[in-house]
Parts: sequence; C-alpha cells; structure tokens
Amino acid sequence: MYEKILIPTDGSDTAAGAVDHGIDLAEKYDAEVHALYVVDTDSMSITLGGEQLDRIEQGQFDEMDEIRERAESATGYVADRARERDVPAVEHISAGRPHSLIGDYVEDNGIDLVVMGSHGRSGITRALLGSVTERTLRSTHVPILVVDAQAE
Repeated sequence: MYEKILIPTDGSDTAAGAVDHGIDLAEKYDAEVHALYVVDTDSMSITLGGEQLDRIEQGQFDEMDEIRERAESATGYVADRARERDVPAVEHISAGRPHSLIGDYVEDNGIDLVVMGSHGRSGITRALLGSVTERTLRSTHVPILVVDAQAE
C-alpha cells in the first residue's frame, strides 16, 4: 500500500510525535522513510530601511551553522529511529516555504503518505497563525496522517 513515507520534521516535540507513527507504518508495509527538514526562509527575513533582506545577505553566517546542525539533528533523529527497526531511511534538507517544499518533495520522490505532527490548534488560533500542517493538507494530493501533539 505504501512504499515511501515522508515524515517532515522541524525537530520539535510535535514533529517527534509523528515519527513513531510513520515508522510503524513503514515497518508494517515494508516502506522506506523519508525525513525532510525545511528551513523556513519566510521566517528568516528582516526589514531594513523598508526593504526586506535575507539574513544570510546580512552576513550572519554563524546562524547558518546553527541551522544546519538543527536540521541534521532533526532528520538524523528520524533516520536513526527508522534504522533501529530496520526501516530504510533517506534524509533531506531544503530551504523555502515549508508547505510548498513538502508538496514538491512528495511529487518529486513518489511519496505515498505524509505523516506529520500538529499542535492541535483550532478555530481562531489556527486561522491567525496558519500552520504548515494545515497548508500542506490543502496543497498536497497524497494521504496525510496528522498526529495531534496534544493527544500524544
């Protein structure tokens, strides 16, 4: 049923809650797990003199190392958990708008299922904040299993 399962992660406890679910399914269906970390470039911009500039253009290279380490740690957590259960794992790090890149990754890699965490917000909180999970649900055309962090 599933051959490739994508587990997007940002390294948070919410994302980690989805890992076991994704790996359980991968083990059951003899599927491969893909761990994806997307550096959200929308949240990395600042305004200077009325013009938005990317922080990297500002010369803040120290942050790049920190971001890379955080990304490698997040995908490594997923991959390590998968390998502990003899589930093949692929790690990928990308930068851009998270929901868009998740959708692109799904299409480009033949992903059959996305398993991701959610904070479980609803109503006005979700409407005001918008969530990567919500946007992914609306823009991706494969099944998505949303694991509610509050239920975990």
